[in-house]
Parts: sequence; C-alpha cells; structure tokens
Amino acid sequence: MSIQATMEDKLNKAFSPDRLVIINESHLHAGHHHSGSDHHGTYDGTGETHFRVRVVASAFAGMSRIDRHRAVNELLADELKAGVHALAIEPAAPGEKTRW
Repeated sequence: MSIQATMEDKLNKAFSPDRLVIINESHLHAGHHHSGSDHHGTYDGTGETHFRVRVVASAFAGMSRIDRHRAVNELLADELKAGVHALAIEPAAPGEKTRW
C-alpha cells in the first residue's frame, strides 16, 4: 500500500471526515535540498515525500487550530518517521470556511 493510501485509511478511520483530499506535492519540490539529521540529498520529485492534507471532520469542532494539527501529526507519526518530509495540514470542522 502506498504512503498516501495508508494516510488516507488512517485519517478515514480516525476522523470519519465529510471531505478528505490528500495531494502528493512531491513533484513541486524537485531539486530542493534536504539536510535533516537522517536524510541527505536532493529530491528528484518522485515518490511520496511531500503531502497536503485537506480534511473536514466533525471531530475538529471545538478544537483549536494547533490541536487539529497536533491530532493529524500524531496520527501520521509513523509516516513522518518513514520518509514523509513535509505535511501541509488544512483541517476544518463542517460549516467552517475553507480556501479549497
């Protein structure tokens, strides 16, 4: 199963979202250099390293923006440890305005 499919499965099970879109943005980062402690090199734009998660779920109602981000980051911690270098999170509760 791809990293993207695994993240989608986890998010669906944890939050039962009304809307969920996971966008692989790895190709936008081709040529960018990463110098983290355990990963070195330049991205070639392939693979599954950079994602944008857009999710609308009732579970986020009453949660602060920081708590929403923390909940998603904690849920996807294994994927972040396994090679996902960037995760842009756009969480919302139903009825909240989104830019997407």
